[in-house]
This record gives sequence, structure tokens and C-alpha cells, in this order.
Amino acid sequence: MSDERQTKEEALSLKGADGGERSEAPGSAADTDREARKREAAEARAARAAAAKPGSEAGASSRTEPEEPRKPSPKQPQLDETAALIRALVAPDAVEEAYLNELNGDMPTLVVKAEHWRQTAELVKHHPSLRCDYLRNVSGVDYETHMEVVYHLVSLDSRKELAFKVRTDREAPSVPSVTPVWQTANWNEREIYDLLGIDFPGHPNLVRIMMPDDWVGHPLRKDYEPFDPEV
Repeated sequence: MSDERQTKEEALSLKGADGGERSEAPGSAADTDREARKREAAEARAARAAAAKPGSEAGASSRTEPEEPRKPSPKQPQLDETAALIRALVAPDAVEEAYLNELNGDMPTLVVKAEHWRQTAELVKHHPSLRCDYLRNVSGVDYETHMEVVYHLVSLDSRKELAFKVRTDREAPSVPSVTPVWQTANWNEREIYDLLGIDFPGHPNLVRIMMPDDWVGHPLRKDYEPFDPEV
């Protein structure tokens, strides 16, 4: 039998009586291959689902990269020098905290006790290594447990910036006025007094600046209740 005729007979043997393709017998090699491929696909889907779950070891290892050590901030020496000057020239316990505010460009930030704030302000403005002659902003914050006044200062010579925070009791909040040091504080302190009720002893004219003189309460306090709910 020639090779060509043998090939034709093998092809015909794969056809059924009705001329259609014969199905593979159960347990044939083709069935085994298909089942193996299905199992591999299912296992791959399961692995991808497991890796996508939050907190999974596989997902964490695939997404998390080792963090590089944070480089020292160039503003750290400025913070250290300022804190050391205040402790040496004002009072050893004048500075409660000193840190770099990473959310504000590593702003050197110092928390000063209220009783030492006025003297600290004088030092920060006039000391030759600081000379913070411009008070850019003053704001008040109600933390419910206490009140805080925040001062942002700039040296127009060196362009260096500092932030100071002064905390005070919420029941009788009081922070020494720095209007005699920086005139910019005048209206800012009046606004904080008006809206939060913080007293500023030493202010030349501490009266309301936004609300009417007969207004009851301080609208930005967390416990403020309007005298007239309709307003």
C-alpha cells in the first residue's frame, strides 16, 4: 500500500458513519490535556485573587518596596539653634516641644509655654541669629481639651521661617499679646478673641472685630450654641 493511500484511509477512519468527526474516547490523551490546562488556569486565577486581597503576604510582597531612610532635614540645625537660644536666654523650661512639621515643608515648629511667650517673642525678633521681624499669620485653634494660638514668623533678611504654638486652658484661655512686638498681631488677636474667646493681656484694644459688641458667645468654639437658633 502506498503512503498516500495509507494516509487517506487513516483520515477516513476518523470519520463516523454519518461523515462527522468521531469523538475522542473517554480518558483519551486529549481529554487529559484539556483537564490539565483547566486546572492550571484555575490555580492561576486563585493565586491572582489571593495576591489582590488587602494584607495578604503575596500582595504585600508584590506591592510594598523597602522604604529608603529619610535624609536629615537641612532645617534641623535651625530648629535646634532656636530651641537652645530660648532655653538659655528665656527659661530652661520655656520650650515644651520642638519638631519639624513634615506636612508643612519641614517647618521648624516650637511649642512655648504661655508665661514665657512674650519674652520669647522679643528674643525671636531681635536676636541677631534669628531676626524674625515679620509676623506673617496668627491663628487660633479649639482642640476641645485646650486652646492653641499659632504664630508664623519670617526673617526678611535670611528668608528663614519659624512657627510657634502657645497652648492655653480652655476654661479661661489666655495668651500674652505680642502686638507690642509685631503690630501685625493687632487685628489677628482681636479676631481670635472675637471668634474663640481667647484673652490677650497686654493688647491695646481687645474688642470684637467681626461680631457685634453685644453678640453672645464665640462662634468658632466647638461648644458654641447660638443665642438665637434662627440666626
